[in-house]
Amino acid sequence: MDSMRNMRHASNIAWFLQWVLNICLIGLAIVLIFFLVKETYMMASLMFSGGKSVTAYELLEGIVIYFLYFEFIALITKYFLSGYHFPLRYFIYIGITAVIRLIIVDHSDPMTTLLHAGAILVLVIALYIANTEKLKRE
Repeated sequence: MDSMRNMRHASNIAWFLQWVLNICLIGLAIVLIFFLVKETYMMASLMFSGGKSVTAYELLEGIVIYFLYFEFIALITKYFLSGYHFPLRYFIYIGITAVIRLIIVDHSDPMTTLLHAGAILVLVIALYIANTEKLKRE
C-alpha cells in the first residue's frame, strides 16, 4: 500500500514538472518568435536601405542568425509533436548552423577556421550516426 502511494506521489511530481517545463518552453517559443520577427525586419531594412551599403558578410550573418531562431522554434515544435522529447539530430543541426555562423563572423585566423571546419565534420558524422536505424526513434 505504501508503494502505491509513493508511485502516485512520484507520478504527480513528474506531471507537475512536465507542466512547468511545457509552460516555460511555450514562453521561450514566444520570445524566439519575437526575435525572429525582429531579425526579419532588420534583414529587410538592411537589404532595402538606399543610402547605406550592406556587406555580404552582414547579410549572410543575419541569414544564419535567422536560421538559428528558426531551428530553435522547430526544435520546440518537434518536442511537443514527438511525445515530449528532444530529438538529438535537431541539436546537431543547431550546432552545425552555429559553427557556420562562427566561421562567417570570425574567419581571420586560418587555423581556427580549419578547426571549426573540423568541428562541422565531426557534427556531420554524429548526424549520420544519429540517423542510423538503431538510433532513430521516429
